[in-house]
Amino acid sequence: MIELRPGAFELGPGTRIVTDAASEQEGRLLAEMLGKATGFRLAVTTGREASSGAISIQRGAGPGNPEGYRLEVSPRRMTIRAPEPAGVFYAFQTIRQLLPPEILGGKPVAGVAWTIPCAIIEDAPRFAWRGLMLDVCRHFAPKEFVKKFIDGMALHKFNVFHWHLTEDQGWRIEIKKYPRLTEIGSRREQTVIGHNTRSYDGKPHGGFYTQDEIREVVAHAAARHVRIVPEIEMPGHAQAALASHPELACAPGPFKVMERWGISREVYCAGNERVFAFLEDVLAEVLELFPGRFIHIGGDECPKDRWRACPRCRARMKAEGLRNGRQLQSYFVRRIGDFLSSKGRRLVGWDEILEGGLAPGATVMSWRGMEGGITAAKSGHDAVMAPRPFTYLDQYQSRARRREPLAIGGFLPLEKVYRHDPVPAALSADEGRHILGGQGQLWREYMPDEKQVEYMAYPRAAALAETLWSQPASKNYADFQRRLAIHLKRLDILGVQYRPLDAKTSSGRVVHVLSSASRAFRESRAGV
Repeated sequence: MIELRPGAFELGPGTRIVTDAASEQEGRLLAEMLGKATGFRLAVTTGREASSGAISIQRGAGPGNPEGYRLEVSPRRMTIRAPEPAGVFYAFQTIRQLLPPEILGGKPVAGVAWTIPCAIIEDAPRFAWRGLMLDVCRHFAPKEFVKKFIDGMALHKFNVFHWHLTEDQGWRIEIKKYPRLTEIGSRREQTVIGHNTRSYDGKPHGGFYTQDEIREVVAHAAARHVRIVPEIEMPGHAQAALASHPELACAPGPFKVMERWGISREVYCAGNERVFAFLEDVLAEVLELFPGRFIHIGGDECPKDRWRACPRCRARMKAEGLRNGRQLQSYFVRRIGDFLSSKGRRLVGWDEILEGGLAPGATVMSWRGMEGGITAAKSGHDAVMAPRPFTYLDQYQSRARRREPLAIGGFLPLEKVYRHDPVPAALSADEGRHILGGQGQLWREYMPDEKQVEYMAYPRAAALAETLWSQPASKNYADFQRRLAIHLKRLDILGVQYRPLDAKTSSGRVVHVLSSASRAFRESRAGV
């Protein structure tokens, strides 16, 4: 709900921030956010609701949604009311969007009128799961970029960072009990060029996060009300782990970290008890690092041919009364799910975990379309919608591919992301409550550096953010486009690369509207 009113509130050097006892920390955060660009040293005090010229933060009131808030702006004062700290934080993001874009700068800016239009805004998110996934296995991202990426998420009111940490092409998380995972598994000798050509770049590629670095990122995210869901792939996409520990495979090995894109046939041996002991050890360290409830185990794209030929896997199937490889995979996932449940956590997996029977309490991440989420919800399981046609941000942003950086394929324009609805019409109201929300995916086979990650993410991530936050009735694509033109100035100030918007000429031809930075980036990537 937005009710516009006449006038504006002006932020000045004498503005005070007055908080209740529960919100003093949030008050200091707001003073820091507003002080960087304005140069104002805003005083923070605790007490009753603010008098004239102050910003008041009051907890325990406002919308019932724990992430909701009520913001009242008058010429005399600004008041924030929210039941929980997350709601207060999202009110801050709205304030930053109501102020001139320069408020996002890191240094004081002169000559700007720091005014906020008067209004009453009562707001809360539609979904509890509003996520982005970043793959750091195909191409590693340094800790500093991961933190910047999370900052961008927080600005757009995303609250789940799905961190894809292990893959055939690289293992990126330190596990102290198994140092070979990073000594060997975090580095590949070279990388294929293009779409799995016969050529390689001849350059070693690697990197991993120490546990101290992960704790730093987790704390950084928590301060911005972003929870991290780590993904540790199993039973497939495990070749980097098997290069480090070939004794965990069905075949004898040796293996090396995969240098091409795609799916490896080498998977964890489902008939070997050492595999489950190993994975429980790995997950025990993961749980210590990531306090969130959800742990992602992948579960996708697991070839079964090694299992069919493996005496130990065949013996497992016979002992457990399993008829085929799908049921063996379900057995594998159930065992891991039971372990996570015993530690008070919930398993999340890509929609292949539905095959052969779903583990009790498991949450399905539906990527091959909406069908996996529909099946999960109808059977009483929670689901997160991440369907490739609408949320895979590694796809091309234009049909004119030669003018774009190399991508995996497909075509996902901005409008298609915006018009996506995570709740399928095929679900009843009760079934629809099992849809926790949705997220966008950034798979990095063709994103070798961080600027290209940003270019592929934005502005489509902004469209997804609005889709996951807003009720369908309040969405309007034309209005979103109008507001996006202003929002891109904020990304410029933050130093975030993005794909420029398309525009139509008088002849109706679609063209790019490029900033100089965007033009230089696009041309360097497309070989123009």
